[in-house]
Amino acid sequence: MTTDPWPGEWLRGVLDLCVLAVLAEGTTYGYAITARLDELGLGAVKGGTLYPLLVRLEQAGLVTTQWQPGVGGPGRKYFTLTPTGRSELAHRGTAWRDFAHRTVAIVDPTPTDTATTSSERPPTTTRTAP
Repeated sequence: MTTDPWPGEWLRGVLDLCVLAVLAEGTTYGYAITARLDELGLGAVKGGTLYPLLVRLEQAGLVTTQWQPGVGGPGRKYFTLTPTGRSELAHRGTAWRDFAHRTVAIVDPTPTDTATTSSERPPTTTRTAP
């Protein structure tokens, strides 16, 4: 797994949405969720963070769980997105895209042209008081 590339407060704000998105890919178990999130670039998500989140998602009716016996090992708890979870993913996904767009506009107010690099942009001017 990769090291944690993002501040914890950023991950706390989006982890539930990202877990719902991973579960939209299909039924899976906890370790596979963490591996997929890492593969997608979020970094290592610890079980102590993931499993309480999954419990909250289950209590909210967004996921269901099912224990399946292991082959040559212990059983695993599998998580499945519910129809309510899919609806919530769509709603939160739309809200997140809007929020991210607004955040980018605040952090980088200069529109970027794909043909123009940041070094080619005209300098910004700062007005000083008369």
